Amino acid sequence: MNTPRIAIPIPWSTDAAYSQRAWPQYAEALRRCGAEPVPVPLDSTNDEIARIANSCQAFLLPGSGADVNPQKYGQPRDPETAEPDPARENVDELLLQDAHNMHKPLLCICFGVQMLNVWRTGSLVQHVEGTGIDHRAGREVMEAHPAEVAADSMLGGIVAATGVAEHDHMLTVPVNSSHHQALQDPGDGLRIVARCPADGVIEAVEGGQHPGHFVLGVQWHPERTFDHSPASRAIFERFVDEARQWKPREIKDSIA
Repeated sequence: MNTPRIAIPIPWSTDAAYSQRAWPQYAEALRRCGAEPVPVPLDSTNDEIARIANSCQAFLLPGSGADVNPQKYGQPRDPETAEPDPARENVDELLLQDAHNMHKPLLCICFGVQMLNVWRTGSLVQHVEGTGIDHRAGREVMEAHPAEVAADSMLGGIVAATGVAEHDHMLTVPVNSSHHQALQDPGDGLRIVARCPADGVIEAVEGGQHPGHFVLGVQWHPERTFDHSPASRAIFERFVDEARQWKPREIKDSIA
């Protein structure tokens, strides 16, 4: 398949302006790598979501202005935690289930990686503060702080291919930052592969529940720095390549 279809949920059900500004950036990054972005409206029925999922070879879970409902990871809501978005969470959960059942590639960004982590039974830091790093720098800041990436990880391989030098088994890349929550305990089978070196905030996780399943989650926004950062472009290029290579599981694999 030369042009894989990749589903992207509309980011936020209660802020149309945010969604209209944000969704096209993810879509454009995918188009420039040779994929067809497919919107998933948040008012879709479960049957409609399933039909979209069945027509796509991969899923990208984008950022949002909402926060994941902390009841889903067993915590009371912190006063700094934003209102959850049940419609967005429902779409993400259905896509996550389909991706893991069918081993479809997953790229999860900001809110998306938090949803991935919680769905895989991990937890979140509800409000990052007092670390000395401005993780809420915002969309106008292209390089908010560095992220140290494990050289032996899948993400490390993607980053290394752009010419980033390795030092002490780590690769340092500048990233943007636009979040106030972060991953705390990683979900089942997820490996922490990047942190902010100044405060230890988790910046990336990876790992499907089956060998060869491409699952990558980053806390920053590579779609915003697609033109600025070779590492950002490489993440999208690899994701689209994985989608291009995806094929339905054979019956013998599904029942093994």
